[in-house]
Amino acid sequence: MIIDTHIHIWDTTKSSYGWLSGAPELLKRTYAIGELDAARKAAGISAGIFVQADVQMEDSFHMLDVARSTDWIKGVVSWLPLADTERTVALLEQRLLKDEYFAGVRHLIHDENDPQWLLQPAVIASLKVLAARNIPYDVVGVLPEHIETILKVAEQVPELRMVFDHLNAPPISSGTRYGQWGTLMQEAAKNKNIYAKISGLGTVAGTEKFTVDRLKPYIEFVLEHFGADRCFCGGDWPVSLLAGDYVYTWDVYKKVWSSLLAAEALENVYAGNAIRFYNLKLDQS
Repeated sequence: MIIDTHIHIWDTTKSSYGWLSGAPELLKRTYAIGELDAARKAAGISAGIFVQADVQMEDSFHMLDVARSTDWIKGVVSWLPLADTERTVALLEQRLLKDEYFAGVRHLIHDENDPQWLLQPAVIASLKVLAARNIPYDVVGVLPEHIETILKVAEQVPELRMVFDHLNAPPISSGTRYGQWGTLMQEAAKNKNIYAKISGLGTVAGTEKFTVDRLKPYIEFVLEHFGADRCFCGGDWPVSLLAGDYVYTWDVYKKVWSSLLAAEALENVYAGNAIRFYNLKLDQS
């Protein structure tokens, strides 16, 4: 069983997706989950999780609606207005906690001017709400300062489970091993509530460098420090199309993992860890 823990869909008639205005032309259209069906079967993907793509609830409600009509989608990582704790609580209690597909929360922190955006008192208060309700948080960081911020968040909200999406952009394109990113990720790995999501590395590496040999040292590094019980995988479709098609993306990841892990550990990286992190309700058989 393989769970793709990072799938995006967006409907430009339902939300604004402001970041699309500066995105490559390939992404500037609606992407529906039906487009992925053949490729995900060819890639051997059993289940998937939607991850928010806009800082508006309309995007999250759209994902929840589509999840209900897509049998292989098992969870949704929603956006929440974390800077407004009262509204966050209201949305959780009135809508999200009642939805079986609600699995986690994310904010596009990499689009915020302040890399310490998460450290605002109101946001910390909202993150404490998540922790108290056993709701995990996805970190979409791209700078070393984002990792530094997460270390501080972990001090203030120690019970909060967090995962670095796309490994917080390791320096694959430059070939650096492993620089400031590596030092900070080693520090983050000491916290048992911080996880690593192997996803989005094609766009991080650059198309010409999205190969098994290029990625393997960074994935092996993360595996060494986080362990096989705190890593899981995501395809990052359709953003991943900028670096390679869906089947190729998963072929690269699977070749790296199979060269590093025995069968039991592979089962955890492919499915078990994600099931536990996102509190998914599905049969692992």
